[in-house]
Amino acid sequence: MKQGLLSRVECKRPVAGLCLALLLCWSGANGAWGGQDGPLPHLHRAKIYLAAGDFRRAIEACRHEVDARPSVEAYLYLTYVYQALDAYVESLAKADQWVPLEHLYLSLVTGKPEDLVDAPDVLSRIAKELMQSGARQQADIAAELATRLDSAAVARIWPQQTAWRKSKPDGWWFGIPPEWSW
Repeated sequence: MKQGLLSRVECKRPVAGLCLALLLCWSGANGAWGGQDGPLPHLHRAKIYLAAGDFRRAIEACRHEVDARPSVEAYLYLTYVYQALDAYVESLAKADQWVPLEHLYLSLVTGKPEDLVDAPDVLSRIAKELMQSGARQQADIAAELATRLDSAAVARIWPQQTAWRKSKPDGWWFGIPPEWSW
């Protein structure tokens, strides 16, 4: 009798463990990979980085979003961040703010501890041209990729950022349109 009870308990342990493992896998799959209805952590970080003016990290976060969830929206968001960088650089230059522009350039090209002792030196006006040229090229590439994926979605989504820019002409580059749920 005791041995029969012991064998039933031993048999139930692996089954219970298997059920628990399946439950954890199922809940993890639905939570982490349940589609685009859940939170978008890369884009949420990108939104915060934009607000702080940390364009290097905003670009990186949007690139991670493209890698994690490739979609027309992800490419459009990346395009938007490049265009935001371009517009911010232009606003600094127009306001004759060359020191902040130089700092922006350094934040884009540095980020490692060794950069503290070997920082790249560049004239602010050259940095402006380099950043704007690079941002424009990358924005064009990302926009082209988005259009290849779904031109109808581009036509639906892109006017949202156009309206946003018009409503915030002196600082739209530090935020995103309210329709975009980052």
